[in-house]
Parts: sequence; C-alpha cells; structure tokens
Amino acid sequence: MKTLLIMAAGMGSRYGGNKQTDGFGPCGEFIMDYSLYDACREGFDKAVFVIKKDDLELFEGTVGKRASRSIPVEYAFQDINDVPEGVSIPSDRIKPWGTAHAVYCARKKIDGPFAVINADDFYGRGAFGVLSGFLSNAGRHEYCMIGYELINTLTENGGVSRGVCGVDKNGHLTAIEEHRSIMNENGVIANTFEDGSKKVLEPGTIVSMNCWGFVPDFFDTIGNGLKDFFKRNSSDLSKCEYYLLDPVAGEIAEKTASVKVIPTNEKWFGVTYRQDRDNVKNKINELIEKGVYPSDLWGKA
Repeated sequence: MKTLLIMAAGMGSRYGGNKQTDGFGPCGEFIMDYSLYDACREGFDKAVFVIKKDDLELFEGTVGKRASRSIPVEYAFQDINDVPEGVSIPSDRIKPWGTAHAVYCARKKIDGPFAVINADDFYGRGAFGVLSGFLSNAGRHEYCMIGYELINTLTENGGVSRGVCGVDKNGHLTAIEEHRSIMNENGVIANTFEDGSKKVLEPGTIVSMNCWGFVPDFFDTIGNGLKDFFKRNSSDLSKCEYYLLDPVAGEIAEKTASVKVIPTNEKWFGVTYRQDRDNVKNKINELIEKGVYPSDLWGKA
C-alpha cells in the first residue's frame, strides 16, 4: 500500500494566513485537492494529513470529505509532545519541531512506502506518477526526491527559498544547499545572501520542493535524529526546528541510504505571497480548460 503524506500543519507567514486551506479551484478546492486527485490516479492507496489537532473539524469538512470519495483518508496530529522516549521538552516551547517531526508524527498511520509533500505546493501529475513507480519497487533505505528545474519554481512576487541539489553521476543526491532568497531579475536568477552578496544560478539547476519518496525505515532514522537534535540544542530549544532535510542529509553522509533524484519537467506553482493567489487560480483554470482536471474536481457528493 502506497500512502501520500501531506504536511498541512503550518501557517504561511509571508502569505499572511493559512494558505493550505484557501480555496483556489472553481468549487473551493485547495491546492492539496489537486495533489490528492493526481495521486489517486497514479496508484496511491491512502492519504494521511499531518495537521494541528484544532484543525481536524476543518479538514474533515472540506478536503478530507471531498477526497475520501476516492481514497481512504486518515489524520495524524503534529503534537509538540510526540517525541522519542527520554526527551525533555521545555515548558516555554509552543511551536512543534519542524517538518521532520511532522513526518515522525504520522508513523503510526503508515506501514508501507510513502510520499511526502507540502499542502500548499502544486507539483503536477507527472511527479506523482514517477513517485508511485519508484515506491512500488523501493527496498530498505531506498528513497527518492523529485527534482525540479529552478526556472519552473519561481514567483514574480518576491524571493523564494529553495534547496539547490548536488547530484552524482548515478543520479543520487549528494547534498542540498538551502538558498533563502532566490529571484529572477531581468532574466538573471540569483540568490541574495544575508551579507548582500549574490550567487547566480542556472535556470536548469535542480532544486528540492519537498516532494519525497520514503520507506518505513525512515521513521527510525527520524526518531534517532530527533534524540540527537535535542542533545545538540539543549542549551536553547526555544525556536530551533528539525527539518526533513536533516535526517536525509545524515543518512547520505553516513552512507546508510540512497536518495535517487528523479528530474521532472513539471512546473511548480504555489502561494508564497498573497499576490500569488490570482496566479494560482489562473493556472488551475488553464489546466481545467485543457481538460487536465474537471471543473468540479471530485464531483457531487
């Protein structure tokens, strides 16, 4: 059984609200509706939403209700207290522990290969097709990442954060370098660093958009990584986060896992900024006009 895990517990600070549950389709569909629709058609058998417990009613009454007509849906809660045994949590910590922790919180809902995506990113059906194919044959500690061309992942409304990937001659991930302010200015794509310096990037540079394929071994990797994370940051746990890339990078460095980078020509779109909203709606309408999606995505109840 292949599961699609959707990380939907975060809020979009630059967007100015909860972009995961903003309606973009003609019938109020969220961006994640389209990911679910594509995953259903590419062989995924179940969906798991990682959400805040307070949002359960919202999800059950909207995207969960819609998608459950076509695929079994379950919910996992990202709970700050859901950590490995022996870990001590400071009383003043309010925010959960990051994207790797979000995946860890779904471990009891998943017993087979699974894909991980963000709720607020549109990935394209082709991405789910290759994910499904890879996961059908993945062995222990064999993971994959869908690699997008940088030019296909930018917004006109400001800088974006992207993971620039290092890939070896066999197509395996060697490293990801986080660039936090990439913009296309007058046809030149560059990242601006905190000190004001810039690095020009080629349009075809492969970047990560948090579109991954894993097997259940990865939950143990995250659990062990969380223990190390708490030890390393024991002097100040007020704001630090354990990102999904961290356990992946750890396994690459220790050579305990392989991560196949699967390039795609799909074009990402999403809502980093409030100004992106109209563009996303227009892109979805264009795909509907081309016949990629029906205007009423899930049909009548």
